[in-house]
Amino acid sequence: MESLVNRAFWQDRPTFVTGGMGLVGSWLVRRLTEAGADVICLVRDWVPQSELVRAGLIERVKVVRGDVRDREVLERSLGEYEIDTVIHLAAQTIVTIANRNPISTFETNIAGTWNLMEACRRSPTVKQIVVASSDKAYGDQEVLPYDETTPLQGQHPYDVSKSAADLIAKTYAVSYDFPVAITRCGNFYGGGDLNWNRIVPGTIRSILRGQRPVIRSDGQYVRDYFYVEDGAAAYMLLAEKLAACPELRGEGFNFSYGNQVTVWELTRRILALMGSDLEPEIRNEASNEIRKQFLNADKARQVLGWSPLFTLEQGLQKTIAWYKDFLMTESK
Repeated sequence: MESLVNRAFWQDRPTFVTGGMGLVGSWLVRRLTEAGADVICLVRDWVPQSELVRAGLIERVKVVRGDVRDREVLERSLGEYEIDTVIHLAAQTIVTIANRNPISTFETNIAGTWNLMEACRRSPTVKQIVVASSDKAYGDQEVLPYDETTPLQGQHPYDVSKSAADLIAKTYAVSYDFPVAITRCGNFYGGGDLNWNRIVPGTIRSILRGQRPVIRSDGQYVRDYFYVEDGAAAYMLLAEKLAACPELRGEGFNFSYGNQVTVWELTRRILALMGSDLEPEIRNEASNEIRKQFLNADKARQVLGWSPLFTLEQGLQKTIAWYKDFLMTESK
């Protein structure tokens, strides 16, 4: 399914993507290159299994080796490649890792964001910046769904890192009239997620191996699952709108299907789509995680004219097909 990409906007546009090796980054780079953009990726670690490498996308982009915490590398990249549009995805994205390693998570997610914002401020060619925050930035709330007026009040390490990065991006918009807008999406899933302790890839791999899928929590945590190709399309749409509408500077936007799905229910849906009768193993080990989260995306629909390209079911079907191919190839 195709979204309406503004090819005239993206054609030959020097576009800097941080986090291109990651789940969303790989699909974003695919969409950007298909739209004709001149893509420059900041890459820290070489991950040969990443969709960026596996699909040959890395051969179609310029690669800067470096870390988002290194402002000199960022300034050099933005200047030498005369970057016009920046999409900032680089982050430590795993809640359990953040609980174990809060400092590295803070350094990447918070310091990485202020380093990029400052590098952009010193780079006169930069015209739009889209910063990927998260629904986790809202933290625990009594009133759901989250909308964009909900306070950012993370309490656990990962959530705090996203709240802080989100606020830093807004600071640059408000204090320096900076052309930055912020996305807050639900839990991403899709082909290319190699973090096997996450529920979607872990469940699919277990089923393909004939093993019981593992649920780390009690299965009753509620999340708002969002297919990765919809995320990539949303980032591009926001960059396009930000270029046309300066009044969007500093604005945050939720992107979501608005689904309330428990981890248990999601596991059951994957089992059904794969025709499996395996029983999930519930370990009840999760800690420092928000119990219930889901988003209201009315603002994105009304202000940006956004609508999703996929349903949860369609996204899951595409994801299952990706992992079947990936794991079959890996086993050869």
